[in-house]
Amino acid sequence: MAGFTIHNFDLSKLIEFASTAKGDVYLKTSEGDSLNLKSRLTQLLALSSAVDWGNVGEATVVCSDPDDESRLFRLNLYGKE
Repeated sequence: MAGFTIHNFDLSKLIEFASTAKGDVYLKTSEGDSLNLKSRLTQLLALSSAVDWGNVGEATVVCSDPDDESRLFRLNLYGKE
């Protein structure tokens, strides 16, 4: 579960993706924190911060399920699954 870096990604799309993922989806911050985006509490906190960072400039995302990682890669690359 090394994850990959995403660029200029809409936070609401990332949270929507995490809600439909089979496994856990973690957002790794530059400070070293791992935020589980499947957690409703984390989603609410992230959305409340969306005023400050509606688009994710750069972040590392780790998916526990390989199929989810493939879906996220396509979504990040093409904007759709």
